[in-house]
Amino acid sequence: MSGLILDYLIALPVGCVAALVWANTWSESYYRFAHAAAFAVNDVGMAFFFALITKEVAEATVPGGALHPWRRAALPIAAAIGSVIASIAIYLTVAHYVGEHMLEGGWVAACAIDIPGTYVIARLIFGRHAAVPFLLLLAISADAIGLAAVAVLHPVGDAHPVTGVALMAVAVGAAASLRYQWRVKNFWLYLIGPGVVSWWALFLGGVHPALALVPIVPFFPHGRHDRGLMVEPAAQAHDTMTLFERWWQLPVEGVLLLFGLVNAGVPLHGLEEGMWAIPSAALGRPVGIVVAAGVAIAAGLHFPQRVGWRELVVIGCTATIGLVFALFFATAVMPLGVILLELKMGALVTVAGAALAFAAAAALRVGRFSR
Repeated sequence: MSGLILDYLIALPVGCVAALVWANTWSESYYRFAHAAAFAVNDVGMAFFFALITKEVAEATVPGGALHPWRRAALPIAAAIGSVIASIAIYLTVAHYVGEHMLEGGWVAACAIDIPGTYVIARLIFGRHAAVPFLLLLAISADAIGLAAVAVLHPVGDAHPVTGVALMAVAVGAAASLRYQWRVKNFWLYLIGPGVVSWWALFLGGVHPALALVPIVPFFPHGRHDRGLMVEPAAQAHDTMTLFERWWQLPVEGVLLLFGLVNAGVPLHGLEEGMWAIPSAALGRPVGIVVAAGVAIAAGLHFPQRVGWRELVVIGCTATIGLVFALFFATAVMPLGVILLELKMGALVTVAGAALAFAAAAALRVGRFSR
């Protein structure tokens, strides 16, 4: 199994547990630290985590990858749309039921599917199986919808969209020139030049700057074939995307640890019923995925090989984990206060989706339980 993802899985929970202990023992010092470190971690450091995710998607579009040809991606994208619709509907219903109308503004966090966590659980259940890239494409698509909603509905600071668009055009043009005109292979030149300009473009344009490298990474030169989403590259691979992943693997583990430490500090007392909005929304996600996939299949799409309805149910249960992206969306759309604490606690509770996935796999006898 990918050591990269296992390390991510370890780093983030360590940060979350440390944050919970710190926030509930020395709360004043914790909140001083979290406030001081939030910008560096959430707005700068997380850009490199999203860059690695973008790298995986970009490589998957080459021949042999999970996204090639494009028709392979259609069914998980349709399932992701169903996931988002079901999650938002249940989230808003719970928010209305508990009478916390301010909670309704955090509906974007209900869309979140945790990519590292779902990957590891899916690999533990299915091993090397088509269900794993299916789940990852579903999660990436659902999170992309959430990211787009954050960018449009929750601009950062005083937005200057015209300036932002102009700077982004410069950034993308510079990245394209580095790739196609000057044939640059050193990823540092892409980061220091177009990457920095892209960060400023998003920051000035009111979009969360953690997404700065998303439009830049696809211009990195890559290998001819993809080994699969989030599978460690071959030792002999030295293309720009692979070198970028190898260099940033350890720093991003540190970023995720700090992300958990900065964002997961929630007092375990005095929380209201609103904390159950995100977990409730996550429980509705498997239904949305199955229904949307059924509609898409009726319209002419097809399951990947060795993926059927039983596997799809387990995929849906695995997708109930929302940890990293739920925390990220919550901090992006909600100001400091009780509502944000409720959203964060709800995001942490979705870790229980791992147990739900194993229970579903055992009951339906799929993956490692098929024998």
